[in-house]
Amino acid sequence: MNKIYEQILEKVEKPARYSGGELNTTIKPWEQVLLRIVLAFPDLYEIGFSHLGLRLLYHKINEFDAYLAERVYAPAQDMEEELRKAQLPLFSLETQHGLGEFDLLGFTLQYELSYTNILNMMSLAGIPLKREQRGEQHPLIIGGGPGSFNPEPLADFFDFFLLGEGEEAIIEILEIIASGKNQGRTKTAIKRDLHKVEGVYVPDYYQIDYLPNGRISSINPLPPAPKVIHKRVLRDFGSSSLPDKELVPWIEPIHDRLMVELLRGCTRGCRFCQAGMIYRPVRERPPALIKEYLSKLIKNTGYEEISLTSLSSADYTKIEELISSLNDCFAPQRVRISLPSLHLDSFSPELAASFQTGRKGSLTFAPEAGTERLRQVINKNLSEQQIIETVRAAFQAGWQRIKLYFMIGLPTETDQDLEGIVCLSKKVLQLGRQIHAQRAGRVKVAVSASTFVPKPHTPFQWRAQISMEETIRRQNFLKDKLRGKGLEFSWHEVKLSQVEGVLSRGDRRLGKSLEKALELGCTFDAWADKFRWDLWQEALAAAGLKPEDYTRARSYEEILPWEHLSAGVSKDYLIREDRLAEEGSSTLDCRARKNCSSCGVCPTIGARPMLVGGEKD
Repeated sequence: MNKIYEQILEKVEKPARYSGGELNTTIKPWEQVLLRIVLAFPDLYEIGFSHLGLRLLYHKINEFDAYLAERVYAPAQDMEEELRKAQLPLFSLETQHGLGEFDLLGFTLQYELSYTNILNMMSLAGIPLKREQRGEQHPLIIGGGPGSFNPEPLADFFDFFLLGEGEEAIIEILEIIASGKNQGRTKTAIKRDLHKVEGVYVPDYYQIDYLPNGRISSINPLPPAPKVIHKRVLRDFGSSSLPDKELVPWIEPIHDRLMVELLRGCTRGCRFCQAGMIYRPVRERPPALIKEYLSKLIKNTGYEEISLTSLSSADYTKIEELISSLNDCFAPQRVRISLPSLHLDSFSPELAASFQTGRKGSLTFAPEAGTERLRQVINKNLSEQQIIETVRAAFQAGWQRIKLYFMIGLPTETDQDLEGIVCLSKKVLQLGRQIHAQRAGRVKVAVSASTFVPKPHTPFQWRAQISMEETIRRQNFLKDKLRGKGLEFSWHEVKLSQVEGVLSRGDRRLGKSLEKALELGCTFDAWADKFRWDLWQEALAAAGLKPEDYTRARSYEEILPWEHLSAGVSKDYLIREDRLAEEGSSTLDCRARKNCSSCGVCPTIGARPMLVGGEKD
């Protein structure tokens, strides 16, 4: 490591965040590769290290001799101050090269409140923020992840985005950039060629026109751009290769365990859930591949816990048999299996027994809404009886601490639905005390209520977000009633949710506000102790904008900022689902009922839906 960087690391907290050299890191000779990419996660090392997608791309790119992939995470404030004081650029972990020395800088867009961190990382690297201010000597800037399905607030800063899944697309992108670099082509010419890659969106080629009231009047593609960008889907997910090794961190990340993605996509159809819409269709990995992959990684990492991840891991075909097989294989090595994502109607005593041994921690369930009526509205088809029986099974299996996750501000919510949260939470607590009568004092029910933020490409994308005043009133309603021994209540900071709502459904005009927010000192906006609502108000006002411009309801006829970006689900389907929500009618999972719900995804990519049980419809 560079001596100057070593001296800096001696002055900061947790220097291992920046030192690199973790087990199974890939380091290639800088001068012997054709193309260099740095993968950036816009949050602290402990947060970003746990992100599976970034690690998959890291290993995938480094499989190719011609390409080099390194990593960088957002520096903490003390590290930022030291870098600026020494006038040194933000650097990669593997070889300590400044980010500006790479050919491609790729950011993952996981959360809207990380957007100022993205700009700050570019600033720390000495890279001009605005696309138009960058020259041929600067790296191309790419964004991917869920935020790319409405990246318009960031459009002024990025060269291009990738909508959808990146395992195959990133290699196609690198091939085009490498070819252009060899031929001495300009970045403009390279970006023109990138349109050939399915899922690539180049904002340069789309002209956005606005009405006097700030709403969009038209979105006009410029040649050679298509009218609509369709997301990229990894069609052969089930047999796609997985890395033979995995990074092992120096310091503990938020999820310190091996992770394997059992299946991708979800068709349960929760109307608030963006992930359930943008990651369709459902695809599964075969059990043999999962077992082989984990066997390799246990040997070369030393991890003692495996997390079987997915949007709904328990929906995996024959999940109990898979976990039983993995336990047989890994239990002698004292390796524990966990399922982080469980739907209430997927949990069973048999499943609980198969993946949890030893000390029981807490178990999280997400009823989302307090009454069956509102759960029908959001298409979370659970009766109170189902919830109670599921929690009963968990208590009987040995758990004493249950976490219940709800949202407030859902469409059509009333105080009766809020009262339902209170009643359901107290029933769960009472049930736990009955089952654990000898240790009733140890039973805890932790209730969490976040504020509903409408997301693009969901049936609720046209709905209004409740005001801050109304959010506070509903939070206070729950605070007053969720008191007493055994109950814990937590909520989401109302002002953070407001900015999230603005950026989530925002347009290109917000680029000025993001730049101003950074200038005023906004970073780490997702952290309640760092967030500055007063500065965000000033940043919005500087661009002539108000939060209500974006948190308001929309009509079906209004042109949305992401109208030219397709997640595969059709507009007709989203409108139909929104209207069914108003009626309180549900739509069943097409995997379970063997009856297509006509969301539009499968015809778009030429696929047939994978049904429960593994057969194709």
